[in-house]
This record gives sequence, C-alpha cells and structure tokens, in this order.
Amino acid sequence: MMKVNSSEEIGILQDNSVVTNTSHMHANKYNFNSSTPPSRLERLLRERELRRFNRSLQNIEESTDANIESGPLGNELCLSDGDNCGYFHDDELFEGFNNTVRNENERKEKQMTKQRLLVVANRLPVSAVRKGEDSWSLDISVGGLVSALLGLKEFEARWIGWAGVNVPDKIGQEALAKALAEKRCIPVFLDEDIVHQYYNGYCNNILWPLFHYLGLPQEDRLATTRSFQSQFDAYKKANQMFADVVNKHYKEGDVVWCHDYHLMFLPKCLKEHNSKMKVGWFLHTPFPSSEIHRTLPSRSELLRSVLAADLVGFHTYDYARHFVSACTRILGLEGTPEGVEDQGKLTRVAAFPIGIDSDRFIRALELPQVQQHIKELKERFAGRKVMLGVDRLDMIKGIPQKILAFEKFLEENPNWRDKVVLLQIAVPTRTDVPEYQKLTSQVHEIVGRINGRFGTLTAVPIHHLDRSLDFHALCALYAVTDVALVTSLRDGMNLVSYEFVACQALKKGVLILSEFAGAAQSLGAGAILVNPWNVTEVAASIGYALNMEADEREKRHWHNFMHVTTHTAQEWAETFVSELNDTIVEAQLRIRQVPPLLPNKTAIERYLQSNNRLLILGFNSTLTEPVETQGRRVDQIKEMEPKLHPELKEPLKRLCADPKTTIVVLSGSDRNVLDDNFADYNMWLAAENGMFLRLTTGEWMTTMPDNLNMDWVDSVKHVFEYFTERTPRSHFELRETSLVWNYKYADVEFGRLQARDMLQHLWTGPISNASVDVVQGSRSVEVRAVGVTKGAAIDRILGEIVHNKGMKEPIDYVLCIGHFLGKDEDVYTFFEPELPSETSLLSRTKVSDAAKSPSMSKLPAVKIGSKSSHHRMKNQRPWLNHEKTTANHHRGSGWSRDNAAFHEGSSVLDLKGENYFSCAVGRKRSDARFLLGSSDDVISFLKELVDTSSST
Repeated sequence: MMKVNSSEEIGILQDNSVVTNTSHMHANKYNFNSSTPPSRLERLLRERELRRFNRSLQNIEESTDANIESGPLGNELCLSDGDNCGYFHDDELFEGFNNTVRNENERKEKQMTKQRLLVVANRLPVSAVRKGEDSWSLDISVGGLVSALLGLKEFEARWIGWAGVNVPDKIGQEALAKALAEKRCIPVFLDEDIVHQYYNGYCNNILWPLFHYLGLPQEDRLATTRSFQSQFDAYKKANQMFADVVNKHYKEGDVVWCHDYHLMFLPKCLKEHNSKMKVGWFLHTPFPSSEIHRTLPSRSELLRSVLAADLVGFHTYDYARHFVSACTRILGLEGTPEGVEDQGKLTRVAAFPIGIDSDRFIRALELPQVQQHIKELKERFAGRKVMLGVDRLDMIKGIPQKILAFEKFLEENPNWRDKVVLLQIAVPTRTDVPEYQKLTSQVHEIVGRINGRFGTLTAVPIHHLDRSLDFHALCALYAVTDVALVTSLRDGMNLVSYEFVACQALKKGVLILSEFAGAAQSLGAGAILVNPWNVTEVAASIGYALNMEADEREKRHWHNFMHVTTHTAQEWAETFVSELNDTIVEAQLRIRQVPPLLPNKTAIERYLQSNNRLLILGFNSTLTEPVETQGRRVDQIKEMEPKLHPELKEPLKRLCADPKTTIVVLSGSDRNVLDDNFADYNMWLAAENGMFLRLTTGEWMTTMPDNLNMDWVDSVKHVFEYFTERTPRSHFELRETSLVWNYKYADVEFGRLQARDMLQHLWTGPISNASVDVVQGSRSVEVRAVGVTKGAAIDRILGEIVHNKGMKEPIDYVLCIGHFLGKDEDVYTFFEPELPSETSLLSRTKVSDAAKSPSMSKLPAVKIGSKSSHHRMKNQRPWLNHEKTTANHHRGSGWSRDNAAFHEGSSVLDLKGENYFSCAVGRKRSDARFLLGSSDDVISFLKELVDTSSST
C-alpha cells in the first residue's frame, strides 16, 4: 500500500486503483502542498487528515487483499520483524504505472522511515515464567495500552519495563532479554528490595491512595518498608534504573513515552542525560487537587520532575487543571492555557482521553463461541432484566455502594424483585493486603444479606463472582446486559463502560455511570450520571434505566457508540505522539527567541584585554543570597530584606580594587537597602531604577528631572494600602519615585483577581490623568513616574561617573547582568546603537574634547530635595527634554543613531560588539544578548572572573 506522508495527495478511484494527484483536494481545506503550516493547530489538523487518509487506504487494501492470490510478491508484501501486512512498495504493487509515477513513489518510500517509539511503563505487557536456567515462557497480556500500541502503524514501537519477576543471575537475565526481544520488549531488572520499597511502598502505599483521594497512610503497614524517605529514595533509584535502560537503547529522533505514577521521576532523569530527547509523560489515574497533592512530602520534587517532559497528558481536563494548579500554587510557576511556564520553558499540559479497540469487541460478537455464550445466558436469565457490574475488587470501585443502591431499589420496587438480576464480577487484587481482605469480607456480607432477604429457592437477585472472565465470556455478558452499573468513587477513566457500549449494537442497553469516573467526561451525553455516594439517587437511576423507552435508549446508545468507535485506543496514541512531536517543533521556535548562555571564557578574555571596564550589576535575584533552598520553604521575611550573597563579598572587593574597573549596582530598591549591603565597597550605587546615585564614598544625589510630577503618590498609596489589607501575605513598598505592591506569597488565584481589580480601580481613578507608567511583574504591580527606567537613567549615570573619575580613556568593555522587569530591559539595549556596524564605525568624540564640554563638568555632591540639585540637573542636562519624549519608546528597538548626540555617555564609549555582554538572569524571554540561569551562575562567573584576573 502506498502511504501518504508527503505533500502529494492520493485520489482513490471507484475501481480501487490509486493515482498520484498533484492538484489540491477540494474537499480538504488544509493544503498538503504548502510548506509546514505556521500555526500549531494547522499542523495538528494536517497530521490528523493524513492519518485518516492513510487509514482509509489501508482499509481498502485490506478489503481487497483477500481477493489477491498468492504470487511472486506474496512474501515481499509484509514488513520484517513480524509486523502486520499493509504497507507495500509501490513499484511492486503497481507495475503498470509509468516510470515517472513509479520513480516519485520510490523517492517517497525512501524518505519514509518509521519513527521509533520507546514506551516506558512499570510493567511489560507479558507474563514471564522461568522454565529452566536459560529458558522462559512468555504470555502477552492484552489491555487498553497494549491495544493502543498494537494499532500504531506509524511508529516502530519498543516497550521498556519490569517483567514482574526477580532474576538475580546473569544467565537468566540474558535469556529473558533475548526472549523478550522477539516481542519487541526490553526488560528493566529490579531486585526484591527495590520492588518492595519502590512498587509496594512508594507507588502503591503512598502515590496511588493519594491520587485517588484516600490520603496518605497513617502508619506503615509494610514490614519491608521503613519510612517515607527510604521509599522515595528507592522510587528515585528505580526511576534512574529505568532511565539507564532507555538511554542505552535510545537513538536520535526517538520518541520516549513514559507512563503513569510509577515513573514520575523518569522525565527529569532522561532530560538530564540528553536535553534534546523527546519525552512525553501520561498519567492513567486521576491527578488530585492541589490541596490533596500538597500533603505529599516530596510534592515539589515530583512536580518539577514531571515538568521536565515536553508534553504531559491526562485523561480529562479536570486532571490537567489540577496539575497546573498544583504547579502554580506549590511551585509558584505560571499556569497558561497551554500548560506550565517556567522562565520561558513551556511544558505543554493537555487532556487525551484513552479509548479501546472497539473493532475487537464488535468482531468478537460474531464468533461462534461468543454466540453460544450469548444463547446460554439468554436461556439462563430468560424473563429477567440483566444488570452488570465488572470491577476490580478495589476500594475506589464503589462495589458496596452499588450493591446497597440495588438493595434500596428492591426495597422501593417490590414488583421488580423477581424480574431483575445483578451480575457482579469482582476481580481480586492485592489479596495479601489487610484493607482488601476487609473489603472482600464486607462485600460478601452485604451480598449474602440481600440474597437471603430477597432471594427464593430458585433465584437470587445478585450473582457475585470473585474471579475474572475470559474475553469471549465477557463479550457475551456485555451483549445480553440491559443496564451496566459503574459506581466508581474515583477512577482515572474506567474502560468497562467503553467495552459495554461497544458490545451493545443490538441490545442498546443503558449505562449508569459515576460522575467521578474519567469516562463521565466522554460518555456523559448518553449515560445516566450519578453520585455513587448518594444511594437514593443511584436507586432511582436504576428504576429509570429499567423503565426507559426504546427510542430514548437508542438515542443514548448512539451518542456513546459513535464516541467509542471514533475515539479509539489507536487514535488516542496517535494523537498523543503527534502532539508530542508538534510540541518539540513549537519548543524549537521558542528556543530561537531565547538568548544563548553567557560564554564565560570569552567574556573573561575580553575583560582582560580591555583597559577601561564598566560592570553594571542588578541586585535582587542577581547578587542576593537565595531565600529558597532544597527542602525548605521560601522565607517571606528574608526576601523582603534582601542581603548580598556571602560568597560575593570577597570577589566584589577585589573587583572594586581594580583601577581599570568601575562597578555600578543598579537596582529598583531604595537607598537604605543598597547602603546596608554595599557601604563598605568602592562602587557606584544607583537606587530606585537609577533615580538616585552615589559613589559609596560620597553623598546621594538625584538624577530626576526637575519637572517630575509626583502629585499622584498619595492617592495611589491609599489604593495600595486598601488592597494590602484585603490580600493576606501581600505587602507594598513606598519609594520616592514609585510604589510597588507585591502579592508573591498570597494565594495565587486570589492575588491575580486582586491585582486585576486594583488595576481597574487605578486606571479609572487616581492615575487616569497622571503621567505614570504601570509596570506589571509576575506577582507585582508597580506605579512609577513616566520615563523612570533603568535604561533612561544609565545615560545620566555614565555622565556622573565620568565627571567623578576624570577618565583618561574611553570605556571599551561593558558587562551588564541583572534580573530586571521587562520595562527596565532597555538598559540592555541602551548600548546596542553605540556599537559599530559591519560597514562603518560610529564616529567618536575624543575624551579630551568631552571633558571640555560644559555638560561634563564635575557635579558636586548634593543632598536629595535641595532646589540647587534640581536646578543644576536642569541646566547641565540638555538631553532631558529629549529623554521625556523617548521614554515610552519600545524597549526592544533601541535608540536611533541620530539621537546619539543626546547621550552623554556616547562621548566616553569606544565599545566594539565583541566587548559588550548583556546578560539576563533567569529570564529566558529577554532583550539581553546572553543568559545566566540563576544567581548561583552569577556567583560562579564573578568568582572565575576574579580568579583569572588575579592569576594574570
């Protein structure tokens, strides 16, 4: 068969011949001939159209395959490695085509290479039994995930996981690995202690109950486990063992798909080994609300590990919303409609409801053995309506609630007592755990009581089986059922409801479905949704379902049947992998906008080769000591009082002692904060975004324009005070040129609502006619006078430095590092226009001439608030009027060269492009040239700079 995965399209004629069509398909508005569509949605829709089209071609070939007699090509049509027949080489199948078409198809087939998909799950889809020292017997188990992956024709799948047996000897491991390789499975060998601590301990004793809203265990009931911490250590160790196997078999271009709560740590392990690896993670259970998840001792570490994946998937939107909420409330990250964003890195979070292989169930109903089962069941329950429940014997399945609701129905409807029967299949699980043993006894007791109360000598209302049924018997049971009853208290999806719908084409039975099952989101249109805790409601729903008219049953069934047959397991897997691939494309587009990491070696070499250096350093989140360390919560009081990092004290003193180096600490903080931290250093301090300036050996002076209007401050202050009182754990800072309201530690959602309310109030009231800028941070609102930015101030700061130092040489090296608000990133672009172009150099004014200029005369140190200071600034800064008109210029565009004459700093700069290093700290979306990850990276760089400088 010819598979479509390029820009050409295929037209199918009624005689089943296939021709190449280079024209556009009029029925399809997505043009396959175009280049990669620019938008993510268009790309995904295009991929979906291609998948469906390929599937239609495959179905046609499969329908005609039976009519093709075996010939010379018979053994060549199937792919190797035991794959299904279906994709053929075009030149072998259509020998009558002309050479042009054949050559084109050959080219496409050469380009078509299947992408490898590494599926990583806790258990392999096999049961392994050892037959000898070097021989094993393997049985393939069929489940929802297995069915989904067997149907994937687009990918070459490999399954990595634990085989479920302990194999301590090397001979046994090699033999098992060889046997599994034939099934395209790769084993991870876990010893018994790891299995007890990781699987029985952390996974089943902690994560599984928590994710199903059962809470953390009050005491450790497993003798082989010792504590939460030891279990978590084993969990991380096991995940690393899985990662080691994946890394061993990984090839460039592979997609790695991690599954379920057993492997939440795996994405981080994989990304640390290879950051370019395509990694997706899918959870098959519910994800609890943030209030539940925050009780987990290892809550933050697990969330950050999962966020290392490129795409995180859940069954329903509710689970995805809970995950994003947990990341926002616990980690303090930004939740977006697309997922979770952390310093420019986006992890996509989306809902992908799983399905079943519906065709398998539909085909099974036609088998003779299934028809025989159906006949026997109809005879056995003739004259009675059949209700069915199929569940694992588990606390979350709501089996006692289901049976009690049925008892209430029989109490209230005596006429139905001999006309209805409930068949409950309860598959035993974890029979060695006391809680499950207690549940089994409880269910048996309720069933016995009800059967004794409402049963007769010839019939009982409940048939309860503590065992599983084979596939054919289960399909027959689904087919004869009138009402299926699913009363899960909390369920990730519950595919029993899907299986029941798939087998009901003739009977058109009614589905009663718990609203706490994930399937309720998908099958809610046709099912009767109930709260399983409300026994009265469930009993009433049973009565409604048994008495439902045929036309309503048919309409309800049709809604669900269409969903089950179109949203299959294969479609689910294809959609997830397709979105994962597209997420990588989207991430690459984002990476193009992210500055590269600071080249430390180059920056230091240029520093050493220069003669007059200027270092502009931010303070908060750049030079401050961290207030959050691993395993400790953020200290709000410490963050409100920022302190210089202790490890920077010595490097800064050595840098300040270098006569060739001038250091400016440029911060939004007020003067007192900078005085407290830097009074002992020989450097320049620029407080409140550069509006106040001083050399540490001199007095503070102001660089504010003389006509700066601050009449708005009192009215804005009253608004900030009001919202601070109304928002717990928020605070505001009153500065001389601005006010800042910070709600970083308030409840995330409430803080955002309050900030929105505050902005609406400000714009319609106190600042409606004021000359102010409103600057919104991630968790802050700042109101400052128009034109107050770090970039606008740096020009005047340079002038003061030149006056004070009496520079003999122009500045030939600039290093600017900081964690600045977007509004203040104009400090990075300030120097860009002064750099020489590729064709010509901007003419420079000689330093000696600049010194003669009136504007370069020494400015005496003056105290803030004196009229003389404002007068002096006004007379000596002829560029300030121009400054006001350009203050709101787009920060990314920079200053034009025509305006260079207005920059006092332009007369003292001899800056080449290779000697300018602007660097954002922890902000991947930045106008800076380079990036440093955190303040720790700043410390490392400055230490290296000082050590290298000293050694030379």
